[in-house]
Amino acid sequence: MISTGKEKKKKETSVFNLSQRYVQGTWRQKAMVTLIDYPAPMELFSKAGELRMPFSDVVKYGILGISITLLLLALGILAWQIYRFCTEKYTHTYTQQDAGHNDLLYSDEGPTTTGNYSGAPSTKLEDVSTEAHRLSRCLSQPSFPSLASTEEAGDKEEQATIQKVEGSIRFSVYYDQMQSRLVVTVLQVEGLLEHSESRTLQPFVKILLMWAGSEAVEVEGFKDEEGEGLSPVLRTVLQEWRTRIVKGSCNPLFGDQFSCVLQEDKLHHINLRMEVRDFDKFSRNTVLGDVRVPLGQLNISYPLELQEDLKIPQKDLVGEVLLSLKFLPTSQRLEVGLLKVKTVLSEISPNAALYARISVQCNQCKLKYQKSSTVARCLVTVFNEVLLFSLPEVHLERCKILVSIYETRPTSKSAKQLIGQLSVGKEKSSEDEHWTLMMRSVRQPVAKWHGLLI
Repeated sequence: MISTGKEKKKKETSVFNLSQRYVQGTWRQKAMVTLIDYPAPMELFSKAGELRMPFSDVVKYGILGISITLLLLALGILAWQIYRFCTEKYTHTYTQQDAGHNDLLYSDEGPTTTGNYSGAPSTKLEDVSTEAHRLSRCLSQPSFPSLASTEEAGDKEEQATIQKVEGSIRFSVYYDQMQSRLVVTVLQVEGLLEHSESRTLQPFVKILLMWAGSEAVEVEGFKDEEGEGLSPVLRTVLQEWRTRIVKGSCNPLFGDQFSCVLQEDKLHHINLRMEVRDFDKFSRNTVLGDVRVPLGQLNISYPLELQEDLKIPQKDLVGEVLLSLKFLPTSQRLEVGLLKVKTVLSEISPNAALYARISVQCNQCKLKYQKSSTVARCLVTVFNEVLLFSLPEVHLERCKILVSIYETRPTSKSAKQLIGQLSVGKEKSSEDEHWTLMMRSVRQPVAKWHGLLI
């Protein structure tokens, strides 16, 4: 009986296990059936490849045409840059070869070759005057005759245009005795001539109050309009004004008014200088003509309106500069020594200081300019500075030294003000006397006074 009970239990457990297996098998079959009965929608993948942009064919072809045009433009710019690079490189090498040929043509000594020499070294004594003559002849020989003729023609044309001045200026002057104030009003400029066909006139007026601060002084080389030597009076600039620029007009109207506080006893020593200039932002402004009016000879206690014809522009002497020059031929260097500056003081200002800006131009090629130190201004300002310039190793047809003296005042509106300028150098047809003395005494400094003009 016991054995039959155990057998029944075994049968029941086996039947239960079979039923569980059957149930699990049926669930697996149903899951497989569901996977088989509902497959993934493959049409979505086919429709994704058939998506198109919501634009018309005209827009698509337009975008394609624009992209092709930009590509062609970029390729054209690239080709043009390559062409410019090749041509500039070729011209640069060509000019270097020409310069080398010219050096051989105008050199006094023949070409030398290096080699081994067994003899003892020899020394050669040369007279200073002979070396100076050789250097001056080397500096005066032209390298390009055709270029020299064109530049001389340009200088003659420039001189002809300067000698031809036409037009007049209308202005008014008034001195208010109650307020001790001078009032200058620029009204109109009439009858200007066009000096260039490529650009129109842009005239403006520059006004200077020039005060005579000393008696006549003798300055060597300073001449008047007739070419005769004279003893000019040292002057100084009290005030400087500029009108607005009127573009494209030969008869500009201004109406600009300027005023300053001025003592009545100074009117007899003041000249009103008015310059009509043509503005040019790419180069120096051209002076079309000027007018000078001595205020001491006019009754300006009431507004006085005047109209004066423009005359050939002249410069005023505002000081003297003691300059030293020395030329070193072996190293091709020029030493410019700024020793002393003599100016006129209208009023004593403890904050006023002077400095110089010296530039050298050789064969119409400007070298890097140099500045001196700033020194407190007095009647005779002492600098005692030497500035060194390296000249190009070519034959110098023209060499010009330009010295500009500036004044700085911390209390004034402008940071600097030009006091005056002077130039020393060598031209094609003539040489400055100081330059000639420098070439005669090579390797020795030569000092000389020069007039400071503005």
